[in-house]
Amino acid sequence: MKISSQYKLIIFSSIFFTLFYNYSFFTNVIKTYSFSGLNSIYILSTALLLVSFLTLFFTIFSSKYTTKPLLLITIIISAFAAYFMDTYHVIIDDEMIRNSLQTNLSESSDLFSLKLVLYVVFLAIFPSYFIYKLKIEYKPFRQELFVKLKTIILSISIILIILFSFSKFYTSFFREHKPLRYHVNPIYWIYSIGNYVNKSVNSGPIVLKEIGLDAKIIPEKTTDGKIKRELVIMVVGEAARADRFSLNGYEKETNPLLKKEDIVNFPNMYSCGTSTAQSVPCMFSIFDKADYDYKKGISTQNVLDVLKHTKDVDILWRDNNSDSKGVALRVDFEDYRTAQTNTICDDECRDEGMLVGLDEYIKNHKDKDILIVLHQMGNHGPAYYKRYPKEFEKFTPVCKTNQLEQCTKEEVSNAYDNAILYTDYFLSKVINFLKPYSNDYETAMLYMSDHGESLGENGFYLHGMPYMLAPDEQKHIASVLWLGGEMREDYDIEKLNSYKNESFSQDNLFHTLLGLFEVGTDVYKKDMDILNDSRKPE
Repeated sequence: MKISSQYKLIIFSSIFFTLFYNYSFFTNVIKTYSFSGLNSIYILSTALLLVSFLTLFFTIFSSKYTTKPLLLITIIISAFAAYFMDTYHVIIDDEMIRNSLQTNLSESSDLFSLKLVLYVVFLAIFPSYFIYKLKIEYKPFRQELFVKLKTIILSISIILIILFSFSKFYTSFFREHKPLRYHVNPIYWIYSIGNYVNKSVNSGPIVLKEIGLDAKIIPEKTTDGKIKRELVIMVVGEAARADRFSLNGYEKETNPLLKKEDIVNFPNMYSCGTSTAQSVPCMFSIFDKADYDYKKGISTQNVLDVLKHTKDVDILWRDNNSDSKGVALRVDFEDYRTAQTNTICDDECRDEGMLVGLDEYIKNHKDKDILIVLHQMGNHGPAYYKRYPKEFEKFTPVCKTNQLEQCTKEEVSNAYDNAILYTDYFLSKVINFLKPYSNDYETAMLYMSDHGESLGENGFYLHGMPYMLAPDEQKHIASVLWLGGEMREDYDIEKLNSYKNESFSQDNLFHTLLGLFEVGTDVYKKDMDILNDSRKPE
């Protein structure tokens, strides 16, 4: 099959993109303005505006050698973008792109579904094959240039006419409803890739800034002259919402074991981001949410580095998630996602497997303080039903598919809550692992989820929304603290428990960890240490 001009192909492709890849965009526009009266004309004008803008974009980069490859790449990526936006109502911004690139194959497989196959077949394979087989008739250079300029001028003219003709509507559209443009496919993901490249790739060589080089610990001694060592396990949770912990008033009993322990609960804890790639490096960094960005995160040492500078703390990071997102690059790291290292695996390797062998590690590092970080698989979606062993399926019926929109809200909630129930078991197991060591160490467990999760509220699923747009479900996270042995005697527990009325965030973690290990350094801020005010005077 032949076509007489590449610009006809571009126009047809732009119409195709507008009609078949922008269901999420037009759905949100209609929800905002309603398709009635003059609004119906305005909304139709956005379709023509999008066609004209896409035509302009593809025409600018068109040539005999670039038109087909550009269209093919855009079609394939846009098909996947359309699936995730239509199905989970996510936004493909630069943080979502970073999160996707840092997701491993196992996590990606959870997103595979028949619906995804249909999107790929009808929105990627079929149109790509058609364009690939299409023969374009190219004219001499001057004629091609003339048609190109004519197409550009025509596209710009239509864009300007629409914007000026409906200026009142578009003033509202761009100023008051900025989030609507985040759904435009492929325009916004193309912009986001450019933004991602600018932030992450095109930032020059990374020079790691050292912080806390003055860090030191003045060892405390017992009455018999022995040095008191600390053993702290930091559990980094995954997608655990605060409002799904029964400790925080949830009607289902999701924390039957933790409620039996003398834990301190932080019901008003908030995340630094809405994705693992953002939150995990941010929570361990010296920067608060307002100052943190990816470049600062990768080019500045974190709290684990500061603890290492003391020469008195040995650190181990065990990971049953994707990885540490760069946090554990300079400490001992062990991958527990496979049966080669994790001895507790069935359908997938379980979080509790990260506890196996820790006795040996502690034995081999008994002359120093110890921080062990355990990064959970936790409640990683959308396949929540895979996140727990079968004996934890207490809440039924359960959604047993990754296509959450096909399940009832009750089924999605039950699957998610069962995974929370398993986290409760895991955290209880961590506490009971530490208890025998409380005779020889000052022991503590600090649990903090990386971000929350949407479970269908207002049509949103999973996480990763831009922070300013994200619902509270994606930002309000679960967090608890357990103190054992002599460590517990160092703090006013009654005062700690009174903190349930105060709001904290992952910004506090950097300084709270330094406070737990009693590290002296200029980078430590007492007012950011959650535990400082409750520490008993020596």
